[in-house]
Amino acid sequence: MPPFDDGLPNLSAAHFAVPTRDRVEAAPALAHAPRFLILYGSLRERSFSRFLAFEAARLLEAMGGEVRIYDAHGLPLPDDTTADHPKVQELRALSVWSEGQVWVSPERHGTLTGVMKSQIDWLPLSEGSVRPTQGRTLAVMQVSGGSQSFNAVNALRLLGRWMRMITIPNQSSVPMAYKEFDEAGRMKPGPLYERVVDVCEELMKFTLLTRGRADYLVDRYSERKDREPDRLRGVAADIGFVTR
Repeated sequence: MPPFDDGLPNLSAAHFAVPTRDRVEAAPALAHAPRFLILYGSLRERSFSRFLAFEAARLLEAMGGEVRIYDAHGLPLPDDTTADHPKVQELRALSVWSEGQVWVSPERHGTLTGVMKSQIDWLPLSEGSVRPTQGRTLAVMQVSGGSQSFNAVNALRLLGRWMRMITIPNQSSVPMAYKEFDEAGRMKPGPLYERVVDVCEELMKFTLLTRGRADYLVDRYSERKDREPDRLRGVAADIGFVTR
């Protein structure tokens, strides 16, 4: 193996920062309850994804969290209107407010539903200096009408990574959901319910670990370079904007 003492000629020393434990642990304790946003992917009157979302909300509140559940009724399709639509603004404001999120989707045609995807598509990676999802924790769950599958949760994981979220290892997949909820919409006791408890417990732990530290955890060398005025002017010139 060659020696690695030949320097880093391609590295900008002004933007290079060595991660330290002190910086991770330097965040002050937050007094408010952990904040969670829950999205679910169905508009049906009897919606098992909504029932599962409500079970997650009950558990997170019992663990000391503050929970908001977004109702996607009235949310337009992405690009069918402008982002100043009230339902879009409500969704984005809730995402900015949150410190952790739960995404619950039915599986339809082997993946998540259009209702679920539309909600995520309305959340931008950045809006000015605000990043509505970056650094937030995420738990993913799905319900299925048939045998157990992980297609929807796998797709949600991919989207969570794309949205720069801290997606926890655990997840919940509820097969034959019509058998797992009673007439009142409450989930029946059993191993599948216990997994939901596990997921919510893990989400709370990860959120307590990372909230207040997200800005440091997701601070990137490449983005620090991108914020330099000269670089911003260069990018603007490349895409045809005139800068002064």
